[in-house]
Amino acid sequence: MSLGATEAGQGRGGLTVRRLLLAALVLVLVLAGGLVVLRVLVGLLSPRPGNLGVQNGQLAPCPESPNCVSSQSSDTVHGMAPIPYGGDPAGARAQMLVVLQEMRGAKVITNEGDYLYAEFRSPTLGFVDDVELFFDDPAGVIQFRSASRLGYGDLNANRQRMTAMAAAFQAAAGGP
Repeated sequence: MSLGATEAGQGRGGLTVRRLLLAALVLVLVLAGGLVVLRVLVGLLSPRPGNLGVQNGQLAPCPESPNCVSSQSSDTVHGMAPIPYGGDPAGARAQMLVVLQEMRGAKVITNEGDYLYAEFRSPTLGFVDDVELFFDDPAGVIQFRSASRLGYGDLNANRQRMTAMAAAFQAAAGGP
């Protein structure tokens, strides 16, 4: 006994349900493979900057592009207030480490003395932003710089990240 076209799962135009599912699977695999290739390319095109760190109490200045914010910049595009802390500098560093570890996409790369450096990777395409924190103990503030490695704009991602980081730090420290 043979099955009719409808019973065999053929739809209009002679395509079977199995063929449609196979085509959908191939499309998903191609898109996923493309995403993997794109993530690898992003990684290759965005090596770690060579200007990281503190020189004479200063982090590197922001580039002209608006995809960077810094507490040591005085212009309105890039400038933000430093993060104040009171009391024990070692306690402030430990608290900031906790804040960083709780932030999505963060990976602490350097934790040395008065300097913390973390990379933030976007979940889908793997774009990397560099966040530097310099604990200016005499002033009782955390100076920072957050910059995108690629592109021109960042849809305010760096400013939003640093605003959230400062709020989380202040909330954990019992501050304003």
